[in-house]
Amino acid sequence: MNFEYLNPVDSTLLVHAKTQMNQTFGQCINIYSSRDNFPNLANIKIAIIGVEEGRSSIGNEETGSNLNEIRKELYKLFPGNWPTSVVDLGNISQGNTIKDTHFALGEILTYLIKNKIIPIVIGGSQDLTYANYRAYDSLEQTVNIVAVDNKFDLGAIDDALSSQSYLSKIVMNKPNNLFNYCNVGYQTYLNSQDEIDLLDSLFFESFRLGEVTNSIQIVEPLFRDADIVSIDLSAIKNADACANNNATPNGFTGAEICAISRYAGISDKVSSFGIYEYNPKLDNKNQTAQLISQMIWYFIEGVNYRANDYPFGVKDNYQKYIVPIEEQVLNFHKSNKSGRWWMEINLKDNNKFKRHALIPCTYQDYISATNQEIPDRWIKTLKKLI
Repeated sequence: MNFEYLNPVDSTLLVHAKTQMNQTFGQCINIYSSRDNFPNLANIKIAIIGVEEGRSSIGNEETGSNLNEIRKELYKLFPGNWPTSVVDLGNISQGNTIKDTHFALGEILTYLIKNKIIPIVIGGSQDLTYANYRAYDSLEQTVNIVAVDNKFDLGAIDDALSSQSYLSKIVMNKPNNLFNYCNVGYQTYLNSQDEIDLLDSLFFESFRLGEVTNSIQIVEPLFRDADIVSIDLSAIKNADACANNNATPNGFTGAEICAISRYAGISDKVSSFGIYEYNPKLDNKNQTAQLISQMIWYFIEGVNYRANDYPFGVKDNYQKYIVPIEEQVLNFHKSNKSGRWWMEINLKDNNKFKRHALIPCTYQDYISATNQEIPDRWIKTLKKLI
């Protein structure tokens, strides 16, 4: 793998890291410090990568610049009692073209994901999610994306790739490896009814901001089913994350977005995580940089508490519940280890979508099934599988 695309962490940050208290991130993570001292990635679980690319950001110029502010805040934090090893691999600079940056990011992410290292991408504009998605092409698997965003970012079909049109490129461009897309936190008045209807017709999922804030636990199964998690800072209310020119008065609170980041980390399946659209010129007292560093902290904590109980291991570790509904029989599986639930769609062994036949769900989905109500996630998944 050619790591020439990566630039070492700035020397002033290295000095800053050394001045932090013992046991802080700045003192205990491996930092790419010079060209002749690239970190050994053996036994590394998580890699932090900054991407200084914001040319395709719509309405949020300056994103992708001065990512050092996030690192300054991250290096101050104390990790928990975690065995997970973390490396900071520095930044990818803007290429001659946006495609060059996307290529560099995709190459690095492919290498990391193949080697079971979870990348945390700090952007930069959210169209980098497209490069993240394309990094899975060589893995020859279908991909689930969860985007935390106040908009769907579909754009018009003939729009150039940008932070507000990347989703249509993921859906339309070949090879088409997308199995499911789920939006968490959209605000209805920021999205047209045509877009809402289109997502529904594709059997994708979307959850309004109010639905999630009323009961944030409902999104845990969504992240449990994700490969890629992409967070746009505009999903957070302006009062809590001001460093985004598209932020609005409504959105997730700082505490809620940290809980969401932890759900993403706990998921046994999430293999890449990105936070996008940070605009340092708008960051009052580094408040947003602090919040991003805390989101990263909660994601890493989640990874450390992964239960590794995605069915099926030893069947004795699960309780099976059979629920007849009309002409269907729904099988539910509950982990004795974590108490988490899955529901099953019976497929032939040669079905290429076999990995999607177990759907993370909640206890409430099981209760609904016992009341003869087929869960919506089960129906949408079945329609994509047949």
